Amino acid sequence: MRIHIATDHAGLEFSTQLQHHLASAGHEVIDHGPIEYDALDDYPAFCIRAAQAVVADQAAGVEALGVVFGGSGNGEQIAANKVEGIRAALVWSLATAELAREHNDANVIAIGARQHSFDEVASFIDTFVATPFPGDERHVRRIGQIAAFERDGSLVPDPRAS
Repeated sequence: MRIHIATDHAGLEFSTQLQHHLASAGHEVIDHGPIEYDALDDYPAFCIRAAQAVVADQAAGVEALGVVFGGSGNGEQIAANKVEGIRAALVWSLATAELAREHNDANVIAIGARQHSFDEVASFIDTFVATPFPGDERHVRRIGQIAAFERDGSLVPDPRAS
């Protein structure tokens, strides 16, 4: 599996440790930055580039996922979700890592590096990577609705508007 990683200064240490962890598990890790600590760095470009790479890989048939880090993970999730085709989920537990894949077919997760230990973060990511999307019809339908809105602004009819 190819895993694209991006962070801000708050997640830089986790990102470096995680790259080693994932590589030792046999994954190909692509780091989208930053490469050095800068307390004033701007994370959006790093996270957007990682998300773009996930979409490009998946379109090319390459099995790929993404992980973005920040102090809370919120801004990084928002940035990644601006890329068409990305379904980025904020993960804070093993259950949310698993549900991100099972219910949302998330292809990127965001994690708050200041919220968790390295061991917790590694377990969240390992769970996310190992959990397949089962393709239940209701989840496929909902993901399709999100993609349709993203593509052209369409929504299913509002049943209250009669």
